[in-house]
Amino acid sequence: MNCNPESSFATQWCPGCGNFVTLECLKTALCNLQIEARDYVIASGIGQAAKLGFSLQCNLLAGLHGRALPLTMGLKMANHQLKVLAVSGDGCFYAEGGNHLLHTARRNLDMTMLASDNRVYGLTKGQASPTAAADFTTKIHPEGVGAQPLEPTLIALSAGATFVAKAFTGSPDELTTLIEKAIQHPGFALIDILSPCVSFNKVNTFAWFKKRIQTIDDNHDRNNLAAALQLAQFDPETLIPTGIYYQADKPVYGSNKKALQGEPISFRTPSYKPERVRPLFAHYQS
Repeated sequence: MNCNPESSFATQWCPGCGNFVTLECLKTALCNLQIEARDYVIASGIGQAAKLGFSLQCNLLAGLHGRALPLTMGLKMANHQLKVLAVSGDGCFYAEGGNHLLHTARRNLDMTMLASDNRVYGLTKGQASPTAAADFTTKIHPEGVGAQPLEPTLIALSAGATFVAKAFTGSPDELTTLIEKAIQHPGFALIDILSPCVSFNKVNTFAWFKKRIQTIDDNHDRNNLAAALQLAQFDPETLIPTGIYYQADKPVYGSNKKALQGEPISFRTPSYKPERVRPLFAHYQS
């Protein structure tokens, strides 16, 4: 097992960015689980957080902005033996990709989604993301965002996700443990990772989060959806629970599909009869 799965590509993040912590936690989790590079694949979108895969020795498929989750669907259908991860940011996952979050969660696709949540678009100089507070101001929102922020854990729970958690890059040990559990979970797993942007978000800083972060009590019933939904309706100005909100064992997408049983589709030799389609091709060529 290669326990230093770092690539030769230098990261392009600002000094102090929480993405550095997420990268180290993911590397540690992969090593702890003894997952070889050939056995997992990362799908990414566009943004600062989406660059994480370039800093790992891994299979990587980079797609369009907001389209990382559809890539995971194709990857998992082609080879259900792979561990599939989607890594990107709150803008990519919750804005452009918000519709894909809903449907990937309700299908319970066997994958892990690591969402770096810094409440801004870090790559394009700090516009507000869907998780930004209504009174959050930027250069293009001088009077505040206006719209109420969405809560990713609440949306994922409502859509049918079977593993929902929130983490903070200021607590790397907890984040590493959550990533390990998410990867091991059979089904759709979301970790909303609070990862402060040191360059463009001067409000939701590490200090701001540290005053509000509180690890979920051991008495919380992770198998109780109603309790998880109640937990996810917190006031971020006063308290933000971190840890596992919900975890359930339910059939994963494709488990009842005959075509997906046995050898992965990508390994199979296509069986087709060219003579069946030649008359059709001849018709359009004439």
